[in-house]
Amino acid sequence: MKPSGVHELSQEVLARLRGKFIVFDGCDGSGKGAQMRLLVDALISHDIPCVTARDPGGTPIGDRIRHVLLGHDLSEMDVRCEALLFMASRAQLLHEVIGPALAKNVACICDRYVSATCAYQGAAGFDPKRVVELAAFAIGDVWPDHTIIIDLPPKAGFARTGRKPRAERKRSNAVAQGQPTLFHDVETDAMEARPLKFHNRVRRTFLELPAYYPAPVSIVDGSGTIDDVHARVMEALADASF
Repeated sequence: MKPSGVHELSQEVLARLRGKFIVFDGCDGSGKGAQMRLLVDALISHDIPCVTARDPGGTPIGDRIRHVLLGHDLSEMDVRCEALLFMASRAQLLHEVIGPALAKNVACICDRYVSATCAYQGAAGFDPKRVVELAAFAIGDVWPDHTIIIDLPPKAGFARTGRKPRAERKRSNAVAQGQPTLFHDVETDAMEARPLKFHNRVRRTFLELPAYYPAPVSIVDGSGTIDDVHARVMEALADASF
């Protein structure tokens, strides 16, 4: 059962999301994907046009870049090179998906964006503020109208997905070397191979995002049921200044 008031709140908030660019982000296992799907389903049910996007990838060219990031031995890749590849994929996503949608007043709901590079590459040692500077070239002034960070301790995220902090089997030498990865659709081993302390750094970097990110960010508690979190997401969007 949904918490009281969610249905009424949803109707009011959803109407405000027409033509808006909303990003969901957070640590692995936080439940951001489920929350994104709930919002998209709600928009569709209220006849509010929307498109979805995923970052990195989401376009033929972006998916080729994604393949490079997935298949390359990241232990030999400089973190700056990795960040630039993410930005290249993002620039194409903006060109093909995000920009055209917003130009038509269609809502765009995106799975990760620059916020993810800030957190993951930041946790790997790259200054998150430099990520923002780099993004200014890749995306211009197209920042999200609002970014929702679903916050959950990494250990709890692993418990939700059945993962362990480390895997007994490693997908590749890149993963074995503990290189950062953002991909939610890789084999479970790729995620498990990351040490828990790295994921804790990622979480801390996400929590610091509102202090310097050039677009509105809400940190939403990811604990509890899916409906509990959905209610918090809708409350955050209701408070957003569109």
